[in-house]
Amino acid sequence: MKKTLYIIMITAAAVLAASCDKFLDRQEDEQLTEEKIWASFNYTRQYFYNCMGYLPDDADNLYAPPYLGATDEASMTWNYDYRKINFGSWNASNVPNDRFNTEYQCIRDCNIFLAHVLDCSDPVLATDASRQAQLKLWYACVRWARAYTYFLLMRDYGPIFLVGDELMDFTATTQELQRPRDPWDDCVDYVVSEMNWCADNLPATQSTANLGLPTRGAALAVISRLQLYSARPLFNGSTLYRTVRNPDGTNLFPEKADPNKWVLAAQAARRVIDQDLYKLYKDEKNPDNPYLNYYGVFQETWNDELIYCGGGYRSRMTFGVHTTPTDIATGTAYGGWGPTQTSVDSYAMANGRYPITGYDRSGGPIVDSRSGYPAADREFDQASVVNPFLKALKCTDADATSNSPRMYANREPRFYVTVYWPGTGWKHGESVGRAYFANGMIGHTTHDYPITGYLVNKWYDHTVDSYQGQWGNMTYPTFRYAEIYLNYIEAVLECQKAGLTGEGVDYNKAIECWNELRARSGMDPILDIYTNASIDELIDLVHRERQVELAQEGHRYFDTRTWMIAPDVCNGPVYGLDTDVVGSRSSTVVPPEMWKRKVVENRVFRSNHYLYPFLQRELDRNKVLTQNYGW
Repeated sequence: MKKTLYIIMITAAAVLAASCDKFLDRQEDEQLTEEKIWASFNYTRQYFYNCMGYLPDDADNLYAPPYLGATDEASMTWNYDYRKINFGSWNASNVPNDRFNTEYQCIRDCNIFLAHVLDCSDPVLATDASRQAQLKLWYACVRWARAYTYFLLMRDYGPIFLVGDELMDFTATTQELQRPRDPWDDCVDYVVSEMNWCADNLPATQSTANLGLPTRGAALAVISRLQLYSARPLFNGSTLYRTVRNPDGTNLFPEKADPNKWVLAAQAARRVIDQDLYKLYKDEKNPDNPYLNYYGVFQETWNDELIYCGGGYRSRMTFGVHTTPTDIATGTAYGGWGPTQTSVDSYAMANGRYPITGYDRSGGPIVDSRSGYPAADREFDQASVVNPFLKALKCTDADATSNSPRMYANREPRFYVTVYWPGTGWKHGESVGRAYFANGMIGHTTHDYPITGYLVNKWYDHTVDSYQGQWGNMTYPTFRYAEIYLNYIEAVLECQKAGLTGEGVDYNKAIECWNELRARSGMDPILDIYTNASIDELIDLVHRERQVELAQEGHRYFDTRTWMIAPDVCNGPVYGLDTDVVGSRSSTVVPPEMWKRKVVENRVFRSNHYLYPFLQRELDRNKVLTQNYGW
């Protein structure tokens, strides 16, 4: 029932949003048309759908945004525009996925809606209390959408300009519309204030008919992520940005780091936790199975870990088709979204220790000898490796076992759910195939193949058969409870390091959250594994935990930038397996020459790449708009 109603809602939104164009593009002599909009409940609803329709469909955002492919955790084979970011071939006149104008159009339309919706004069409202309540809900949802759009702008551009409730007159001259950017802290304060209002006015949960609309938790989750970003080095005293000023001399970025922002970040995450509205997902029938526990977060729609799902309930075909190996069987498959070797290396062993502590000058791994990972010169030695995720999916021993390098044995559960390596089983419905990715072999007979030799595994619905046209459905975890735990742990550890305290800043609670998160994935408490870890080591470990738990979900792009580690991890050679090795189409064995670390790309990250530049056309129009550093 939930699924059916939400599909109806989204379909209606798509159709009705298109019909709103005449409202948004009205001429000066069409005032009567505007009056008709707010005199009709149905027209008002159409305008609501139009405003909400601007928000990203995160379950379909594979083609344009860089957040999945322009980071150290993945490489995509397709020549999408954002690959310019990977190779440094972008500038202020050529910005991939620039949504600056679109997002300000969203803000403008939201402002129009907010100014009029509660004045809707449809006579039906006089006797229909449920429709009166809907107007108030729509008002709160659109106010959330406006604040969220500011957040989306800020994570790309840093400080932007705030227009508040102003109904910008786009018939005014360019000079009249000019405005400077607002300082970062002012932008943060505005979004936090708006989201606090939304948290007070949105319901804790939405009704069946309104699934997918924002809730109180969605407002608090935005605050949590924003306060965390604001506390990190990029937006908290960065030496690169502290001299970026408006024409009147106003600093746009904080000049000095303020450690107390970590307190705000911890408190923001704790507010979500204390709502007691969410919990880490566990499989209902097998709550002690760490593979089904983690996989279920992305498999079970509307589960209790999900806080906000950008795009709502939808087919998972887009993500599925791009993570399905070609040639396993007849069907649509463009599998070319590949984890990098760095991403593969990031996962812990089954004993909870992270095996790779760094790399030598030649790109070889530096191995923690206590982890149980093979020595660096033996990591590609062959062994009989059981893929326990396939066992959790009820595959036979034969289907779950492959002759594979020892580096893939005895890893933590999240590795097997997320990473598909050559030669292991690929379950699709009741069938199990194998892809090899060597040139000419299954998985690499066209340009659609993962150049790293690995394929993202977590987004495919292995319970249905895409080769029979079945993809399943999904509710994309734009915000989920595990992220809130990680936000809280990181912020509390940073407070501990700085000697800061505050209400809700509780080291023991943070460690409790961390232990719960690891237990969900079948691992021992972090302090049982790293018994003498210093506070700096714990901060590094929670960064690693975040990299693994949130892998391939769009977080790593912003984490590497706000931590300001991108020059180290997003610059230089990207490693994978040697997929140029030629193999036989009929062979069922990965060519041994393929098993080695090979540079598959060389990337460029310069000091000005932390934030998007404003397009030159915006600078030409707005003479008081200050460009970001280095552009």
